[in-house]
Amino acid sequence: MFIAGQWTDAESNRVFDVFNPANGEKIGEVPDGNHRDAARAIDAAHDALPAWSRLSAYQRSSYLYGAYQLMMDQKEQLAQVMTEEQGKPLRAALNEVQYGADFLLWFAEEGKRVYGRTIPSARTDQRFIVLRQPVGVVGAITPWNYPISMITRKVAPALAAGCTIVLKPAQDTPFCARSVFEVFEKAGVPPGVANLVTALAPEPIGEALLEDNRVRKLTFTGSTPVGKMLARGAAKQMKRVSLELGGHAPFIVCRDADPVHAAKGLALVKFLNTGQACISPNRIFVHTDMIGPFISELSKRVSAMRAGSGFDPAVRIGPLVNEAALGKIDRQVRDAIEKGAQLIAGGRRLIENGLERGHFYAPTILNQVTADMAIYREETFGPVAPIILYDDEDELLAMANDTDYGLAAYVYTRDLQTAFKFFEGLHFGIVGINDINPTSAAAPFGGMKESGLGREGAIEGIEEYLETKLGGFSI
Repeated sequence: MFIAGQWTDAESNRVFDVFNPANGEKIGEVPDGNHRDAARAIDAAHDALPAWSRLSAYQRSSYLYGAYQLMMDQKEQLAQVMTEEQGKPLRAALNEVQYGADFLLWFAEEGKRVYGRTIPSARTDQRFIVLRQPVGVVGAITPWNYPISMITRKVAPALAAGCTIVLKPAQDTPFCARSVFEVFEKAGVPPGVANLVTALAPEPIGEALLEDNRVRKLTFTGSTPVGKMLARGAAKQMKRVSLELGGHAPFIVCRDADPVHAAKGLALVKFLNTGQACISPNRIFVHTDMIGPFISELSKRVSAMRAGSGFDPAVRIGPLVNEAALGKIDRQVRDAIEKGAQLIAGGRRLIENGLERGHFYAPTILNQVTADMAIYREETFGPVAPIILYDDEDELLAMANDTDYGLAAYVYTRDLQTAFKFFEGLHFGIVGINDINPTSAAAPFGGMKESGLGREGAIEGIEEYLETKLGGFSI
C-alpha cells in the first residue's frame, strides 16, 4: 500500500493472492488492509491537505503533467500489467492507458480554469465575491473492468482541485493500481496527497471512509446496489458523493438505418472488454424488416472473434473476471432460451485449447428476446448480444426508456429529425448517434436515474471536487 508517501505492508501483515483470469495462475500477493490501514491513509491525506490546497493551480498542474508524461513513457509496461491482471487484449489495454493518461493531461489544464466571480449588489456599499475551494479529503473506490483509467479519472480532478485522496482499488486488480501510484510517486506528488489502500474485503475500507468526518467526499464506480449503500452511509455526515453505477444501454437501429453498418458498430462496442463495460449495449432493438442483414453481418463478425490470452495479438475476447460472472451470464442465456429466444451463436463456456483454466464465455447472439426474460431487465456484463424485434418505431422511445438505469444509449439513423428525437427523448446521460465511442476526457461522463450521480471528465469533472463560497463585503 502507499500511505504518506511510503510503500507499506498492512498493519496486520496479512496479504491476499491475485490471479490471472485467463489461466488461473497466481500473479502475486498484495497487502490485505483493514479499517486501521484506511484510518492511517485518512490521517495522511488530512495532514497533507493544507499545504497541497495552498499551492497555486499552476504548481499542482505541474505534478499532473509529470504523471502524464511518465504514463506515456511507461505505456507498454502498464498495458502488460493490465492484460496479465485484468485479461483484456493488449491492444485494448494500450488504449486504456492512453485514455487514463488523457485525464491527467486534461485536468492539468482544467485546474487552471477554476474561476470565481464577482456579483453586483443592489447596495452601493456592498460587494459579492464567489470563491471555489477544494472540498477536502476524498475517498475513492474504483472497479476492475477499467483498472487504470478509472483511477486517473478520479485522482486527476481531485488533485487539480486541491483535494487529497485515499483510494481503494478493486481486489481483482490491485497491481494496476500500484503501478499508477508508482507513477504518482515518481512524478513527485507530495507525501499524503495520494494514498492507496488495498484490501480483499472492501467493507472495512468503505466503512472507514464513511465514518470519518474528515472525508468530505466519496467517489465510487461500481454496481448500483453498492452505490446506494454508500450514498445512504454518506448522508449521515452529508458527505458529497459522485457515483458512476450500472447500466442497461439500449442500442436502437432505426428503420432508415443501414443494418450492416449498425451491425458493425454493435460488434465493436458490445464485445469491447468482453462486454464488461457499464456502457455496453444490453438491449438491441432491430426492426423486423432488417433483421436478416443485421444478424448476417453480426454473426460473421462474431464468428471471427477469437478468445484467449490478451497477449495473443489475434485475440479479441478476453476472460471474464471470475466464476461468478460466468455463472450469471450462463443463467441469463439459459433463461432466455427456455423462454423462447433463438440462439444464433455462442451460448456456452469455452473450454477448448486450455481455456478451461480461465473464465471464458463464447461471444453470444440471442434473437427474439422478450420482456419476460431476465436478460431484458438485468445488466449482463458479458459478451452476450440480446436482440429485440420491433415493428412500430413510435414505441421505440418508450421501450428504450423502460429501465431503472440511465447511463448510455446508442441510436443508428440517417435522419436528422429522428436523431434529435432520440437524443432529446432518451433518459440517458450519454447518447451516441451513429457513434459507438461517445466518451473522452474532455466530455462529461455519467448517468441518470439509478445509473448514478454527478459527472466525470470535462469541466463537470472538477466541479465535483469544489465547494462554492460566497463573500459579502461591506465597504
